[in-house]
Amino acid sequence: MKLFESKYDVIVVGGGHAGSEAAAAAANLGSHTLLITMSLQNIAQMSCNPAMGGIAKGQIVREIDALGGYSGIVTDLTAIQFKMLNKSKGPAMWSPRAQSDRMRFAEEWRMRLEQTDNLDMFQDSVNGLLFEGDQVVGVKTQLGLRIYAKTVIVTAGTFLNGKIHIGEKTFGGGRAGEGASTGITEDLVSKGFEAGRMKTGTPPRVDARSLDFSKMIEQPGDDVTSKFSYTNTKSLTKQRSCYMSYTSPEVHDLLREGFENSPMYTGRIKGIGPRYCPSIEDKIDRFSTKDRHQLFVEPEGWHTTEIYVNGFSTSLPHEVQYKALKKVAGFENVKFLRFGYAIEYDYFPPTQLQLTLETKLVKNLYFAGQINGTTGYEEAAAQGLMAGINAALKVRGDGPFILQRDEAYIGVLIDDLITKGTEEPYRMFTSRAEYRTLLRQDNADLRLTPRSYAIGLASRERMDRVEEKQKKTDLFIKFLKDTSVRPEDVNPILKEKKSAAVNQSMKMFKIASRPQLDFDDIRRFPKVEDFILANKIDREVLEQAEVHVKYSGYIEKEKNSADKLQRLENIKIPVNFDYKKIHSISFEAREKLSKIQPSTISQASRISGVSPSDVSVLLVYMGR
Repeated sequence: MKLFESKYDVIVVGGGHAGSEAAAAAANLGSHTLLITMSLQNIAQMSCNPAMGGIAKGQIVREIDALGGYSGIVTDLTAIQFKMLNKSKGPAMWSPRAQSDRMRFAEEWRMRLEQTDNLDMFQDSVNGLLFEGDQVVGVKTQLGLRIYAKTVIVTAGTFLNGKIHIGEKTFGGGRAGEGASTGITEDLVSKGFEAGRMKTGTPPRVDARSLDFSKMIEQPGDDVTSKFSYTNTKSLTKQRSCYMSYTSPEVHDLLREGFENSPMYTGRIKGIGPRYCPSIEDKIDRFSTKDRHQLFVEPEGWHTTEIYVNGFSTSLPHEVQYKALKKVAGFENVKFLRFGYAIEYDYFPPTQLQLTLETKLVKNLYFAGQINGTTGYEEAAAQGLMAGINAALKVRGDGPFILQRDEAYIGVLIDDLITKGTEEPYRMFTSRAEYRTLLRQDNADLRLTPRSYAIGLASRERMDRVEEKQKKTDLFIKFLKDTSVRPEDVNPILKEKKSAAVNQSMKMFKIASRPQLDFDDIRRFPKVEDFILANKIDREVLEQAEVHVKYSGYIEKEKNSADKLQRLENIKIPVNFDYKKIHSISFEAREKLSKIQPSTISQASRISGVSPSDVSVLLVYMGR
């Protein structure tokens, strides 16, 4: 019996954040797509914290939305709290973050996928890949099905040979309550792929009814909320608060009692854990001089009593977790719903990928998400989106879709992975992006929607919104440049803001660029509010204009730097170039270049171990 008569354009293996975005993107680009997942009930499950966004991650979610992905829309529709982080810093650092209703988030994703044309979904476990020579042609499942496709995207998350650790107890699984996936790693290794092990963890979940929130510090959302999607989703009008508490020396002493039974310290866990999201035992070991650590007490939804104890990720024995957490202020009578645990899983070093996320060893096979050594919903979703786009474009016979480092955080993420690799779970930070003033959360639509529209993913409606936003932004900036304001009209405001008075009429643009003034002050200038109302200029346009006025010098400087980089980006290196014949570059450079096979001189220059003198030799060799 043939359950699947036709050959799919794209098969996506895994229904997490990467798989969901990959399937949606491929299907929306017209590819006949199949999403296979071990549990249809757990599509886009928030396995760890119930939140999207954060430092640099919020920019990624806005970029996904600008490109036509679903993560921003789903987050807006299921959010219970919104915050714009880093508002005290410059706009390059502003990062949106939202707490989500965990159950509604997964439900909304499922509904979105079910309403996506060209997309089939099927529940089964993929336990192998089908190959013909050096290309993938389909998958085989636990039920014994063989399903064929032109391209396959593997987004297996933490499920590949996943192993869960709680104290001395160890059992197979990809997530609490769900089994591990076997067979794929073995098939890939047999084709010559290098595999490794990584570790991540999650904290306990507890019952809100057992906590005393009066002993904690309330963490409300922003008074004026924003949102992730550039579409017409609504901002929050009511929010749920989070809370903060602290560990103590007594808590640390109790946790240390379990170290001798911790899988991290007994050597049972071989994988490397995330540096930037360490377990509580890691924290008290690495930062032994600190007598307390923050714990963020986060509700999992509007109506559930389940609480996520952010900052208490652990794989210590369950009795140690219980004894220690009871000593935290507000947790004296805590009731556990789930204990924290660590999970160890297979990954494939991402230097084995091209910039499209297609593998170098096997044609038409793509990897996205934690299989590439990353951590975080946002990083996974971004990779899934890009893999889905590129798989669909390859089926169509079109060229690749690649974002450069000066175009998007997504471009930085993928370039870092392919060029530098990772030996610990990779997560994005603003500091990783050298052009972060260009890559702000407020302008992701202006940067990326035109590119997505050009390939047919972003809708005409999205493109119209972008064009309208740009038009109104330019119009308002022109108004500020063309309109003068008199001293008697502006000096009272300048005095109030402790900014130097003016003694003659001056263009509004020049005054608006002063750091002491924000655009709420500018709106008090004569004619400004009337112009805003007459031209229906919204807060989003005002924010865009304000950034341009205040930071135009910095923006221009970064654009010039990016243009210089682009010149190196345009110098292509032939596929499978033989670096061993260039004896005037260092041995380390030859070794790294041969392994990674960069596609441009610019990418080669970013490889660890390739020096400026090596790059100069390559430029000469390429006739430059």
